[in-house]
Amino acid sequence: MLAALSLSPKQPGNPPATRAAAPALLVAEQVERQYDAVHNAEVAPTRALASTSLQVDAGEFVCIVGPSGCGKTTLLRILGGLLQPTRGQVILKGEVLAGPRPEIGYVFQHANLMPWRTVLRNVALPLELQGRPAAEIDERARAVLALVGLQGFEHSYPRQLSGGMAQRAALARTLVHEPELLLLDEPFGALDAITRERMNLELLGIRQAYDYTAIMVTHNIHEAVFLADRVLVMSHRPGRIVAQVPVPLPYPRTLDLMGAPEFASLTREVRRAIDRQH
Repeated sequence: MLAALSLSPKQPGNPPATRAAAPALLVAEQVERQYDAVHNAEVAPTRALASTSLQVDAGEFVCIVGPSGCGKTTLLRILGGLLQPTRGQVILKGEVLAGPRPEIGYVFQHANLMPWRTVLRNVALPLELQGRPAAEIDERARAVLALVGLQGFEHSYPRQLSGGMAQRAALARTLVHEPELLLLDEPFGALDAITRERMNLELLGIRQAYDYTAIMVTHNIHEAVFLADRVLVMSHRPGRIVAQVPVPLPYPRTLDLMGAPEFASLTREVRRAIDRQH
């Protein structure tokens, strides 16, 4: 099933020491973002993001948390080349990021599936746009749908899917072209708590099969600690990174982990870092 995607087996969550010899996959150097007031000279520009620097190593899963409106999504869009910083720069694989790159995949809060296309055809769209052969497109799309647990729903339409299934399809559409860097902006924020937990487990399972690096924005502290190798905490607007919490919890992770004292200690540490911003 996975051969069509050339997926590389890996064990996620390796400690940073094991990756120290390799250069960082992505580096942000003092990036800032200011939004100018539109059609109103009396309104001051909005400084959404203060000088922010970070780096993410290949294979890491990093979560970003912080108060509402602190610039988390702005930072994520800059890291993905969807938005240019007012100052500073982002470097991906040693090159300055000037716009979207094929190595980057995006998953947003809303699935944004095309309602007139089946699940299979939605997932196949990125490969169609690349002009891949029809047989390859079909094989890869079916393989990645199986990977996210949607085998048997290839010919369903988005209206026939639950919220969790729609997000699985959106994730499959992103993974089908094998991005090296996966950017997730509150991808499970609209789901109920039980479905959200299941999606977190799906995401961890995919990490074991598919060698990617991820940066995820979330408001949910438990979700951040459960998924991440490292949690970054941002300040109030203008946002900047004010704390970094390593998450040395072992893999594979199950929902039982959320009842462990170590998990509770890490969530408290992240909570305290956020509360210090009030």
